[in-house]
Amino acid sequence: MPGMRCVQVKNANGPFELVEHDIPSPAAGQVLIKVQACGVCHSDVFTKVGAFPGIAYPRVPGHEVVGVIDKVGERVPDWKPGQRVGVGWHGGHCGHCPSCRRGDFITCVNGQIPGISYDGGYAEYIVVPFEALAAIPDGLEAAEAAPLLCAGITTYNALRNSGICAGDTVAVLGIGGLGHLAVQFAAKMGCRTIAIARGADKGPLASELGAHLYLDSTTQDVAGELNKLGGARLILSTVTNSQAMSAVLGGLAVDGKMIVVGASPDPIEVSPLLLIGGRRGIHGWPSGTSIDSEDTLAFSALANIRPMIETMPLERAAEAYERMMSGAARFRMVITTGL
Repeated sequence: MPGMRCVQVKNANGPFELVEHDIPSPAAGQVLIKVQACGVCHSDVFTKVGAFPGIAYPRVPGHEVVGVIDKVGERVPDWKPGQRVGVGWHGGHCGHCPSCRRGDFITCVNGQIPGISYDGGYAEYIVVPFEALAAIPDGLEAAEAAPLLCAGITTYNALRNSGICAGDTVAVLGIGGLGHLAVQFAAKMGCRTIAIARGADKGPLASELGAHLYLDSTTQDVAGELNKLGGARLILSTVTNSQAMSAVLGGLAVDGKMIVVGASPDPIEVSPLLLIGGRRGIHGWPSGTSIDSEDTLAFSALANIRPMIETMPLERAAEAYERMMSGAARFRMVITTGL
């Protein structure tokens, strides 16, 4: 059988290994994708360290996958070989749990995730359920489309489902891998966009991304500055620092909310009086389904929104992962296969 290269983790906390496997064949309801690019996401740590319940090894990580359909299994509607497609965090759903019966597939209790539930995109080929597919617009290159399937969809979907309108004040906490996309999305949606990060040196970048104002949390009272502007209708928190989240909650306007998309195990501290007095709220948001990915990609192409990326070939996947984990990446690492 013809072979393919992939990078796998043999066991929890084991090293990345470049190996050769047989190219898999799609079963009924599945497609085989020839992978061109795969983003390296912080959530790949679940596979690397074995932190996700039920994960089986060896496992190939990767859930920001872009490529071309190579083969289509039986009972796959609409999708054809040669189509450019992407697969994100939503890698399939069961269709019968309470969430699925309500059409809320992203919270499916049996949901599948590429690189966790089955082998992911650190490979030259991947097999996925057809319901996980999103079409890639012609205007997006494979490497720049990949991060939009996780960092992009998470921030775009949170913003568009938050209730904000054009002209509302939106603050983005953090301008890293998620935040640098969130700033672009909020600005292109017509919001008064305020970027918040640590250090004056990030101000020019915030302006370049479309922010109307930059606040340096190391030298400014961010909550106070937001209140001078009438308060934020929305604070989108992309950081993984719960103390940073707690510090800015006082800058919410009446009926304002914070949406958290940066995962942290530490608690957020907030006074109940702050929430009650101004009808303020704190919410979380997962990524989205394949059609949400498609919407994210289409809006990005339309509004000329692109992630800032660094690319490395498949054989350097371990290096790309370490660069991402160290925080040195600016801002998303993408593995390319050359196919």
